[in-house]
Amino acid sequence: MKLGVLTNVVGSRPFEEALQYFQSMGIQMIEIGCGGYPGKDHCDPEVLLHDEEKYKEWCALIEKYGMEVSAFSCHGNPIHPNKQIAAAFDHDMRNAVLMAEKYGLHQINCFSGCPGDSETSQYPNWVTCPWPDDFGKILEYQWKVLIDYWKDFVAFAKAHGVNKIGLELHPGFCVYNTQTLMKLREAVGPEIGANFDPSHLIWQGMDPVTVIREMGDAIFHVHAKDTRIDQRNTAVNGVLDTKTYADEIHRSWIFRSVGYGNDELYWKDIVSALRMVGYDYVMSIEHEDSLMSQNEGLQKAVEMLKSVITFEPKMTELRWV
Repeated sequence: MKLGVLTNVVGSRPFEEALQYFQSMGIQMIEIGCGGYPGKDHCDPEVLLHDEEKYKEWCALIEKYGMEVSAFSCHGNPIHPNKQIAAAFDHDMRNAVLMAEKYGLHQINCFSGCPGDSETSQYPNWVTCPWPDDFGKILEYQWKVLIDYWKDFVAFAKAHGVNKIGLELHPGFCVYNTQTLMKLREAVGPEIGANFDPSHLIWQGMDPVTVIREMGDAIFHVHAKDTRIDQRNTAVNGVLDTKTYADEIHRSWIFRSVGYGNDELYWKDIVSALRMVGYDYVMSIEHEDSLMSQNEGLQKAVEMLKSVITFEPKMTELRWV
């Protein structure tokens, strides 16, 4: 397994400076945002797909600092009910596929998306319960939109050599838990898998280790991000929380750097479960801890992960004496 990072944590820094910074911490892989919510600070496909000289310079920087690219990430809502918004996200996601093809990588990371409740909607509508019956009808409509979109997108991706699309299980989108991911994968094909981020599972009450064992080889990529449940606030209001992320003291849960939501053994169990199901790729830090600076939050996560990741291949033969 290798230690990685989503580079937009230091998106304001020039790409070479960011790479030098990551290298100094012992990071081995970079997950590069190239559109959508992660932005294009370190990879603008509109430039790199069309300017061969700048593309070569960009590649040379990655090689100079001994990095590998784990994925091109372009999180957004390509089935947003506002057609202009949907088209912009879809355009960026297709460019992410073209970047992966050009670079010789076979995977991207993104969200599943979430439509509205009808063709005339203006905003996404995330359904969280089955009753009243209106919600069931909304889900029927949404899943038709979702499956139609992803069948078309997967066909495009496969035509350009991308056969691993890691969807981040994220509330607010149609794919947010194990069942919804596997439902879409069954409907569309094995090219759909998970960009596995424990932080979004923890606050929903899911157990990452159990989910890992259920998903198995449907896990394509892993984010290293933690969540801390505030037991007092949760006891009062439950885990569904719409207060701003900046209101940490009143929220039911907040995102934390690895080790500040759950302890070392918790993360060692996650690493071990990943290895048991055959995952041996990257743990990519996504730093969104609002109680820490960019630098300290990243440094703390790196320190913790260095102590829990198993970097070397496992034994191929056991000999009992």
